[in-house]
Amino acid sequence: MDARVRLGEVRGAAVLMSQILRADAQENRERIVRAARALFAERGLDVDMREVARRADVGPATLYRRFPTKKALVEQAFVAEMASCSAIVARGCADDDAWRGFRSVVEGLTALNVRNRGFVDAFMSTEPTASGFAAHRRELLTLLARLAKRAQQQGGLRQDFVIDDLVLLLRAGRGLASGSQKRRDAAAGRFASLAIDALSRGRPIAG
Repeated sequence: MDARVRLGEVRGAAVLMSQILRADAQENRERIVRAARALFAERGLDVDMREVARRADVGPATLYRRFPTKKALVEQAFVAEMASCSAIVARGCADDDAWRGFRSVVEGLTALNVRNRGFVDAFMSTEPTASGFAAHRRELLTLLARLAKRAQQQGGLRQDFVIDDLVLLLRAGRGLASGSQKRRDAAAGRFASLAIDALSRGRPIAG
């Protein structure tokens, strides 16, 4: 057999093997992210990296090759939630009726809250494992503060509202993340309705 033919076959086999290894690595990465998303949603951020590896059915070494730190894994696990959160706020801010837009944000963030406990933990946390959310949080809270100001000026939102009140509501809503999905969704709707009623104009905070 011609040496050039043999060399071509070797190179072809090497390319094929490289493609197989890349596909295997990508599959492992996706399994790790899926496992992390599920565990963080169920239990918050207090999940050990080795537990993520066990859920993903990969070795710890494989996990750490893909995600050297828990921070990196947390950020990747919540890419979709960060996008959803941004979309909820953007839609609310785009509404000409600021009070209606603000109400939609409360409803949307409350629903997101009960479906993924870990995301709200990460969004609100100042811990190093969630530090990548700091800029995201600052940007969204700045937008929400402007929306709240417009809602106050238009007469819908109570005048003594401050943005920390919304943070307080989100923290309180973490307690709803238990039970079946149907029950959690119903609880989120009720919680948001009560929160909106409390935030409407004419209901001063007791001193």
